[in-house]
Amino acid sequence: MTHPNKALFESGKSLPIIPSCEHFAGSEKLILKAFEMQKKLGPVFDITCDCEDGAETGKEVEHANMIVRVVNSDANPYGMAGTRIHDFSHPDWRQDVDILVPGAGEKLAYITLPKSTSYEDVKTQVEYIQAKCKEAGITREIPIHILIETHGALNDVEKIATLPWLQVLDFGLMDFVSGYQGAIPAINMRSPGQFNHRLIAAAKTRVCQAAIQNHVIPCHNVTLDLKNPYQTYKDAEIARNEFGFMRMWSIYPTQIQAIVDAMKPDFTELEAAQNILVAAQDAEWGPIQYDGELHDRATYRYFWELVQRAHFSGQKLQEEVTKRFFS
Repeated sequence: MTHPNKALFESGKSLPIIPSCEHFAGSEKLILKAFEMQKKLGPVFDITCDCEDGAETGKEVEHANMIVRVVNSDANPYGMAGTRIHDFSHPDWRQDVDILVPGAGEKLAYITLPKSTSYEDVKTQVEYIQAKCKEAGITREIPIHILIETHGALNDVEKIATLPWLQVLDFGLMDFVSGYQGAIPAINMRSPGQFNHRLIAAAKTRVCQAAIQNHVIPCHNVTLDLKNPYQTYKDAEIARNEFGFMRMWSIYPTQIQAIVDAMKPDFTELEAAQNILVAAQDAEWGPIQYDGELHDRATYRYFWELVQRAHFSGQKLQEEVTKRFFS
């Protein structure tokens, strides 16, 4: 029987299947704590080892070398740790790449580029990463994540979304609001304003559209309320269901499970998706009827991506589905 990856996507590119949660950690202590949580919860979230906000001034080299060490260590069995480097205007961003790519390029899950102000900025950074990979003999494409958090980046977002190696477009709310210099009140860094304010909602919509039409995952900003997992859950639910974000940042351990749970596929839809895919594979991916409705390759692609995302979220799948598609 033909696997859905071969049967359904032979003629086009699909969205990456990656975890719906990305947890930021700056210090070695917090990174190792995040790895322990990953072992406990399973491989349902990525960890971003942060150079930009994590490194002490004057200790950028030591910090980057620490990230190389922990990413390559036995503490990272799933290989689900990326890094955020310094922004384009910072004098150390090339130094970050010079250390991280040769040192951990075979295992880094991604590299995040923050605070870019134009397409040319990020193009320069991506090309530098590519050149450093070639120089280091790394043949894999290291996925690139780009933060859209300035007026310039938002203005160029459609072009930025076409860059090579790009996997994720992140929306950075706090820097975005700060860039409006008081035109957007600070209260809109929180809910409900972050979804209701028209300038912010328009920006989020534009980022999602640019990402998805270029087969890139849109990632939502953090929830500032660290002590209320339910608020994180509701923010993730709105971001997913009303805007199309498929991933969200966590900055506090209790936010991780809330994000994963909010972005999981609906249980009823997941059950139907599994039944349809099994029947479709039995029919060699020709049209079928299920529950009185016609299904073909267009709906199969939707349901297959849904089932894969459920699998990445740790949802229990039918034994037959696991055996056929994930064994």
